[in-house]
Order: sequence, then C-alpha cells, then structure tokens
Amino acid sequence: MDGVHTTVEITAAAEQKILALLQEEPRGSALRVGVEGGGCSGFKYNFSVAPKPEVGDLLLEQNGARIVVDETSLPFLAGSRVDFVDDLMGQCFRVENPNAASSCGCGVSFSL
Repeated sequence: MDGVHTTVEITAAAEQKILALLQEEPRGSALRVGVEGGGCSGFKYNFSVAPKPEVGDLLLEQNGARIVVDETSLPFLAGSRVDFVDDLMGQCFRVENPNAASSCGCGVSFSL
C-alpha cells in the first residue's frame, strides 16, 4: 500500500478533534475509520479508537493526529476527506466520499 497514504485527507477540524480525543488514550492510539455493510444505504462508516494499528492497516499521521484504515475499507475510502463538524445538529466526524453514489440524510451511510 505504499503511496496510498495520500488517498484519505484529514481536515484541520478533524485533526484538532482527533488530537483532543487521543489525549485521553494510551500512547500510539489512533482513530480507526472504517466501512461496513449496513445502514439505510448499504454501507456505513464507523469510527473507534484503536490502541495500535493492526497488520495491514494504513496509518495516516498529520501533525500528531493519527488515523488508521483497514485494508478492506481502504478502497471504499480512497480519495475521501475526513472532517469534524460541530453545528446545530451536533458534533460528528463526517466523511466526504467521492466514491459514494448516494448517501442517507444523516450522512452516516452510503451506496456505491
């Protein structure tokens, strides 16, 4: 997967939120961004804290903010942008995915 690290972008807002989240976690932790079947549109994004990258994970690091993406999710996320939104609807990580043909109203699930 060499050279693939440029396929997922982290916005400045996401970077700041990741740094804040990881301050409470063990050293070496990262935000895991993944895709799984389900949701109202066929696939859904999931976010969790990984204590360390797993074998085969892509590790992205930007100014100390660390994200890991598993091999299965990477093709679905290629070219995506991970952002953090704080608005009247609440706070959440949001994926802007050029591979998604459509998405649900909440922005958590998508179809290809």
